[in-house]
Amino acid sequence: MSSKDLLPNDGLSEIDQEFFCQAPPEYISPLPKPIEDFMNWARSESLFILAFGTGCGAIELRPLTTSRFDMYQYGIQMRATPRQSSVFIVGGYASVKTLKRIVRSYEQMQGPKFVVTLGSCPINGGMYWDSYNTINRIDHYLPIDISICGCMPRPESILAGFVELKKMIRAGQCDGANLYAKNFAWYKANQKRIIKDWNMPDYNW
Repeated sequence: MSSKDLLPNDGLSEIDQEFFCQAPPEYISPLPKPIEDFMNWARSESLFILAFGTGCGAIELRPLTTSRFDMYQYGIQMRATPRQSSVFIVGGYASVKTLKRIVRSYEQMQGPKFVVTLGSCPINGGMYWDSYNTINRIDHYLPIDISICGCMPRPESILAGFVELKKMIRAGQCDGANLYAKNFAWYKANQKRIIKDWNMPDYNW
């Protein structure tokens, strides 16, 4: 990669720029179909969740870990950090203040990665749709693979959403990481229109 392809990470001092990656995300071409099909099957059976609970949405995730719903039988596990996760759940409303953290968490995840929005708020703002501080359409800032509607969706609905996500992954329809790389400038421009106090580079690990 030549120096002209690197991101400037505007607003950072030369010292601070050394701590962050300046390379934009790259498009990853699929493997030959038999191998890619096998990999997608394996990915669909090993969903490692990073839950970003911004509001009431996160409360419905807790029952999934109990014996009644037992998400582990579906190959779903909770993880503590973005680097260990393959599924990013945004549960509840997204505000101007939290969008920066949502973006940073997503960009730290390794690909392939999948994004699930939980509840009405990330889709259209929900009951906060006319608030000055609410992000009404999270899909303008991150690629969304599947949205689970409701206010709030019950655990049964969340599991049904995961079953559908698994089908989509096996079919090779969840290519959000490549979509983000392909339209990186558009996503980043949308993010910067909302985040006035950016204090983070254009792309970081």
